[in-house]
Amino acid sequence: MSQRLLHTPEGVRDIYGKEYAGKLHVENRLKESIRLYGYQEIQTPTFEFFDVFSREIGTTPSRELYKFFDKEGNTLVLRPDFTPSIARCAAKYFCEEKVPLRFSYLGNTFTNTSNLQGKLKEVTQMGVELINDSSVEADAEMISLVVRSLLNAGLTRFQVAVGDVEYFKGLCCEAGLEEETEADLRNFISGKNYFAARELLQERRVDAAYQDRLLQLADLFGDMGSLPRAGAMAENPRSREAVNRLQKLYDLLRLYGVSDYVSFDLGMLSKYRYYTGMIFKVYTYGVGEAIVKGGRYDRLLRQFGKEAAAVGFVMTVDSILEALSGQGVSLPVPEETRRIFYHSGNYQEKLAEAQLLRSQGIPAELVHE
Repeated sequence: MSQRLLHTPEGVRDIYGKEYAGKLHVENRLKESIRLYGYQEIQTPTFEFFDVFSREIGTTPSRELYKFFDKEGNTLVLRPDFTPSIARCAAKYFCEEKVPLRFSYLGNTFTNTSNLQGKLKEVTQMGVELINDSSVEADAEMISLVVRSLLNAGLTRFQVAVGDVEYFKGLCCEAGLEEETEADLRNFISGKNYFAARELLQERRVDAAYQDRLLQLADLFGDMGSLPRAGAMAENPRSREAVNRLQKLYDLLRLYGVSDYVSFDLGMLSKYRYYTGMIFKVYTYGVGEAIVKGGRYDRLLRQFGKEAAAVGFVMTVDSILEALSGQGVSLPVPEETRRIFYHSGNYQEKLAEAQLLRSQGIPAELVHE
């Protein structure tokens, strides 16, 4: 047998034993918090038609998708992101519903990227989507639920960075940027590549005053005090309304009792272009990337035939486990399995012993001597 058959491809791995038991424990704790907020579980297919994740939808770039064909020649993809799948499902089965819809999910996503930097290509994600609710109260529910879920899983040292893409879009509109320039600038700023952003704005001959405002996005982060500065810097109603909404959001998070975990970052953007308003990411010690990402996407369901505002988030379970391990948080160890040895002469007796243990919730395995 080839040694290659014993190994997994790059970017995926096996999980077993105590590590897998710990993962199941964390998933159950997260699920418990989500259930208490009234969310119903939903399951969507592991693969979908390519169009569900097309460029028009604004999700993962085509080059990062795992694509294949069915017997009819349709292009299919392994899901890289749950939100478009949930949006498609909601539009299909709840198209006429106007009341708020609360969905939760758990499953694996797949990203075909060569620039791994230690990242996995297959990860387990859990998240929620709240559809048919455009309110700032819905935004606050998302962040509160994230904080409560992480605390319930055992994580205490984390920060939720909150921004609003409407603030950025308002500045771009104020500066008269074309759609292509805005898209390129979004990519540079979301990647924190401000040198490239400056070169782009100079190359496109953007007015120096607007260049400065757009590049100052990098400095608009911190506690509640960063919001008045952001509002003063913008001269357009779109950006100012985004700041006002974030201020209302902060007041609601104080009511929830989670404001200590929240900071603001007006320079935070996402590679997903379907976000339309408030966005947030959660960072913690020992993990190089965000362990939770979320935001508002009020126009995504329109792509599937339903007019509905929506907001949601996704938690990467693997990254949460990594953070818990790095911060020395111990997870419950499952009870050791009792081994009961038997031979042909005492099988009935040993079987009864094993059955008694199992009835008490103690795992037992019968082993032939």
